Amino acid sequence: MLKNFRFLIIPIVICISACNWFKSPPEIGKVLSEHFNNKIYKDFDTVAYDSVFVKTMAELSVNFINPKTIKAFYSENNDEPRLVTKFYTNGNLDSLVNFLQNSTVHGINPKIFKAEEIKSLLSELGANKFKTVDETYPVIAKLEILSANAYLNYTNFLKFGVVNPRSIFSRYYIKVKRPDSLGMSKLLASENLVDTLNAVQPKSAQYKGLQQAYLSTNNAVEKRILALNMERFRWKMPETGDNYVEVNIPDFKLTWFDKQDTVISMKVCVGGKRENGYEEKMKAFAKSGNLDDKPKNHETPLLFSKINSIQANPIWNIPVSIAQSEIYWMARKDPYYLSNSNINVYYKDKLIGEPDTINWSRYSRDKLPFKFKQGSGGGNALGKFKFIFDNSSSIYLHDTNNKNGFNLANRAISHGCVRVEKPLEFAEKLLNDNYSYDKLRVEVDLLPVDTTHMNWYRKRMAKKADTLKSFQLKPAWFGPKKAVPLLITYYTAWPQNGRIEYRPDVYEMDEKLWTAMKKFR
Repeated sequence: MLKNFRFLIIPIVICISACNWFKSPPEIGKVLSEHFNNKIYKDFDTVAYDSVFVKTMAELSVNFINPKTIKAFYSENNDEPRLVTKFYTNGNLDSLVNFLQNSTVHGINPKIFKAEEIKSLLSELGANKFKTVDETYPVIAKLEILSANAYLNYTNFLKFGVVNPRSIFSRYYIKVKRPDSLGMSKLLASENLVDTLNAVQPKSAQYKGLQQAYLSTNNAVEKRILALNMERFRWKMPETGDNYVEVNIPDFKLTWFDKQDTVISMKVCVGGKRENGYEEKMKAFAKSGNLDDKPKNHETPLLFSKINSIQANPIWNIPVSIAQSEIYWMARKDPYYLSNSNINVYYKDKLIGEPDTINWSRYSRDKLPFKFKQGSGGGNALGKFKFIFDNSSSIYLHDTNNKNGFNLANRAISHGCVRVEKPLEFAEKLLNDNYSYDKLRVEVDLLPVDTTHMNWYRKRMAKKADTLKSFQLKPAWFGPKKAVPLLITYYTAWPQNGRIEYRPDVYEMDEKLWTAMKKFR
């Protein structure tokens, strides 16, 4: 009985909530009648208007970014012209047009919002020259729908960015927030458009610095770079907190921030740029399946994670791609390459005692049944430290035994991981504990800072010097007291010390982003 009653009451509630719309005249009729002192609006017919609204929505929404959300909002609100009713007479719609026309300060073209068309409709309605109320329906419907669409797009663009980077970059793994239907419905139900439009203006110092430079230059190349990086700063990144580490790939630099202050900064080497003509070569590889056709792509992915541990004297689990493209050929060329490089070979997870005896010509490199691991020690490609964080790309920060790379201007030279210039300084900051830091130093044969810990160092050196016992260098693990957020990102321009810093577009990501933003420029 109660269940049936509930189904009966729902239509009644909906009907009551819609009464203000269907009564004669509806609220829009009263508002415009009083505003213009024009009696024709007292004859506002909701049924006749609704027919015009539905037809206009069908025509206009074809080119909308979020047509379903907009249609759903008006369907739930009986197709009432809510924005015109609430915001025409108080000037909020005029303010909306001003914001839209001023979108050039964000590097966005006002034409994409149809700002001039909305302004023209406002003028047409404001002229108050209609002879019958029927003549107002197309104007009000079009003004309502275009204003709603422009308002949503403008606020979404400034709050979340014009494009979704994850849809255009294959190695962009940062989960940026994007607009959702619930949030957009709340925007359309706003009680004050101007407050909302002011609230979505980007307020970060970096963004404002880029914006000021954008408005100050007439150089087309500079304006393009500044506009692209304003877009990057509009993307809704994960919350890093005040204390975090950032690696900016074009800058080849790692910076530890505490709020806006720089705690430490150092050079890094990042993954090498993908081969020229990569997309076309990948198509050829997809057809042939031949590894010789597969183009190289060692670009470091963009990601957000937290550094949770340090491995001293690390072991390098050599990726399959490197095993196929490099290790295989070196082993075929030099039978002793593996043992001389401290690389162990495993077959079905069992260590092969004498890898130098393997007849490599018997195996196809695209179906290698082996796994390769480089042991701890001075020749290890990861150097003495590996800084670990969760990610799906097997990427980490690490030391290197090849320090010459840090002297290069273009340091996009690694296989994808990030080599850090000052690993010991970075480890000390991560641990933030003198006891743990001295333990870590001793593991890599360095004197402890605290002299009371010298016995650790002496014992280790004695073990290494004992010829009767075989000393084996092994990895040692250390953990920071609190995991430290890490953001690997990509900016080719940013404000610093009162000027704009520019960096080369090492992965040509600017070009791809510029193409994606073409229709919004």
